[in-house]
Amino acid sequence: MMVNFSAVLNDARSHKYAVGSFNVYSYETIRGVIEAGDELGYPTIVAFGENYLKNMELDEVSAVVSAMAKKVKIPLVLHLDHCKSFDNIVRAIRAGFTSVMYDGSSLPFQENMKQTAQIVRIAHAANTSVEAELGALAGGEFSNEEAAAEIYTDPEQAGQFAAATGVDALAVSIGTVHGMYKGTPRIDIGVLKKIAAAVDIPLVLHGGSGTPENIIRECIQNGIAKINVNTEISVYTVEKVKALLASGEHYHLSQLALKEVGYVKEVVKKYAAMFRPA
Repeated sequence: MMVNFSAVLNDARSHKYAVGSFNVYSYETIRGVIEAGDELGYPTIVAFGENYLKNMELDEVSAVVSAMAKKVKIPLVLHLDHCKSFDNIVRAIRAGFTSVMYDGSSLPFQENMKQTAQIVRIAHAANTSVEAELGALAGGEFSNEEAAAEIYTDPEQAGQFAAATGVDALAVSIGTVHGMYKGTPRIDIGVLKKIAAAVDIPLVLHGGSGTPENIIRECIQNGIAKINVNTEISVYTVEKVKALLASGEHYHLSQLALKEVGYVKEVVKKYAAMFRPA
């Protein structure tokens, strides 16, 4: 069943759990994410980033996810992740994506707010949820996101931004990174608490890969209702496939594709176990 993320994130926020948003780049990754969620009976967000338009077109992603959604009973969200292009957001909505993320985090505050409000008006007219970002995450190892200087989200600005734009969820910067951590994570739960007190919408944590479980659970208790996982899906799957190829066994490409599906499922299930209530 395809839904927009407001249908699942508001429940997650009120009941203190998080919904996983897992990045996909191919048929195998889409299948792995959806099958893992279905086997767990857990609402799942299939996230396709603007960066991966070289891999698949928006209508192709939507067609695959829509076909698979008919075979499962869980709520499924098809989400456009980290999109800076107005045109691509409109294309995604027309293709059937049920939520979109407008990433105006590199813009001045007022411009980010203005552009986000415009996108919210368009998306809401099509019953599509909107995520925005305030602040900026630094780049870690193996990240495929655009590098940025870390800027923590300002709680006062967060409250103003949410009220002025009507956005459905807000991605915040509290010390996580895009990619894998190069050292010990330094997550500022105090900043998160202040942001959560200033807004009444679900908060989003980007950079879930490699974040320790105790920190993830503390974030969920303080307003985080959606957590993004991307890099670990790639790193884990690539390493497992490399080990297979180095084993001396001979694999048909079709067999490797099925192995990839299984490896993606392992990562998704690992994080889903952290995100659900203890």
